Amino acid sequence: MFEFSPQNQRRLANFKANRRGWWSLWLFVALLVICLCGELIANDKPLIVRYQGELYFPAVHQYLETDFGGELPFEPDYSSDYVRKLIADKGGWMLFAPIPFSYDTVNYELREPSPSPPSARNWLGTDDQARDVMARVLFGTRVSILFALALTAISTVIGVFAGAFQGYYGGLADLIGQRLQEVWSGLPVLYLLIILSGFVEPDFWWLLGIMSLFSWLALVDVVRAEFLRGRNLEYVKAARALGLSDGALMWRHILPNAMTSTLTYLPFIVTGAIATLTALDFLGFGMPAESASLGELIGQAKRNLQAPWLGVTAFCALALILTLLVFIGEACRDAFDPRT
Repeated sequence: MFEFSPQNQRRLANFKANRRGWWSLWLFVALLVICLCGELIANDKPLIVRYQGELYFPAVHQYLETDFGGELPFEPDYSSDYVRKLIADKGGWMLFAPIPFSYDTVNYELREPSPSPPSARNWLGTDDQARDVMARVLFGTRVSILFALALTAISTVIGVFAGAFQGYYGGLADLIGQRLQEVWSGLPVLYLLIILSGFVEPDFWWLLGIMSLFSWLALVDVVRAEFLRGRNLEYVKAARALGLSDGALMWRHILPNAMTSTLTYLPFIVTGAIATLTALDFLGFGMPAESASLGELIGQAKRNLQAPWLGVTAFCALALILTLLVFIGEACRDAFDPRT
């Protein structure tokens, strides 16, 4: 059975002692799980259809109208009275998600111009294209969190490797690495994104690749300092004298200590990644226009000041996510503080 070392047990106890950070972690995990299950919560297709004694799952498989006794060989509109009648006439039924809209579903049954205010059918109202705001917030939050986590993972790998190489070998390798880092960090990331967006239509992977080229710089100095200190410790010198290779020394003896300080930065990197993606979407250089995005929702709130629910919803969603991440980061910092 896996057991934590006494030092890690103390760190875990310190993390739990910070009740604000501990509950923020669980709330963030719950929010992530809810967003990952977005298709089960917000979907314009039924989750289950029972027709002629058989079960169908339109949410995960595409069916044709002819499969339910219709005439057209196309995917049916399950919200139409015609399809409902076809299924009901055979004693069937449909089970819809709590929110019967996806992030790109247009509500053609609005009784007032869009953006429409919150109602029993659209819990947070609709945007200026008659799309359900609740569904767009749910899927937009998922995109933002997954983007931030992926960017943080890539940045951690690159930043730790670069910092470890500079800090362990020092000398000329450190000097050249620092000068290259200074040049690279001086490049205007936003301007590059604006210029490149004129040649390539931005999407999730394109933005992730571009941002990964620059976000790793935040961790290099921390890891480099830890390796500069760790390579001169007595137990590291003893391991080197016993013939341990450089790779084994870095991985087994110095990296665990370097990761202690690195882990405290990760929640703040996630926070910065979410804020950056939101800003790019707001400026129109982020995700495609039809994608669910919190930044795009902020842009709609700016263009539709007569619909305050758009701005309030976007603000509350971003404030919740960023606040939870900041509280988690503060708890990690306290847990790994050597003074405690």
